[in-house]
Amino acid sequence: MRKTTLFIAMSLDGYIADAKGGADWLDGQDPDAVAEDFYAEFIKTADTVLMGWNTFDQIVRELSPDEWPYSGLSTYVFTHRTLPDSKDIHFTKEDPCTLLKRLKQGGGKDIWICGGARLIEGIVQEEAINPFWITVIPVLLGGGIRLFPTLKAPQELALVHVRHSNGMVDLLYRKR
Repeated sequence: MRKTTLFIAMSLDGYIADAKGGADWLDGQDPDAVAEDFYAEFIKTADTVLMGWNTFDQIVRELSPDEWPYSGLSTYVFTHRTLPDSKDIHFTKEDPCTLLKRLKQGGGKDIWICGGARLIEGIVQEEAINPFWITVIPVLLGGGIRLFPTLKAPQELALVHVRHSNGMVDLLYRKR
């Protein structure tokens, strides 16, 4: 069965965006160093991406305005807006957990939960993420959008591996 993977970066104090929703802090400690590319390894395992509207909007307006970075992957964007789909991008009003269950029953590679916080929170509440692949960025933001704002109950995880590169720490957890 397809896995549902959370692959995301967060600040050392647990934020995925700063107080203004920005992500321009996603760098290692040395801007001139060549960091290991954790993403390149991860993305080989996925063929489907789920994200909320704010994440999509930030990607197309700020992070990669000239080129869709997930070309070739089926991307589902959760929004209340009615927008036309493209070859790789599908806009949906469907409940994220309902869509996720349907996608997991089909064939293909793993499903990547890309962001944002509300989408992640709902899927984590349903205990539908396994594994958690989190890269900790060496910065303290002091505020912003938390990765895990609330949980109904604790979820126990087991550390599978730890790597580091340029001050960033890559953590992979699976459910216990």
